[in-house]
Amino acid sequence: MGLILSIVIGCLAGFCAGKLMKGGGFGFLMNLLLGLFGGLLGGWIFGLLGIEWGGLLGQLGTAIIGAVVILWVANLLKK
Repeated sequence: MGLILSIVIGCLAGFCAGKLMKGGGFGFLMNLLLGLFGGLLGGWIFGLLGIEWGGLLGQLGTAIIGAVVILWVANLLKK
């Protein structure tokens, strides 16, 4: 159940990050995929900083921040 929940959170984070970037997204499916990787990146960044959010909302927040970072970098590379 943990893996499925992580995938759902990552997809939701990708959707939210695409909306937050306002035109910076790459389409619905690609944003969902970037959200999955954003969850990993966000967890890694927060781990380095010693920040740990608990619970479902903490995981979602971490994944959204990671997905926004990935979308921002992808937009820089796209230009």
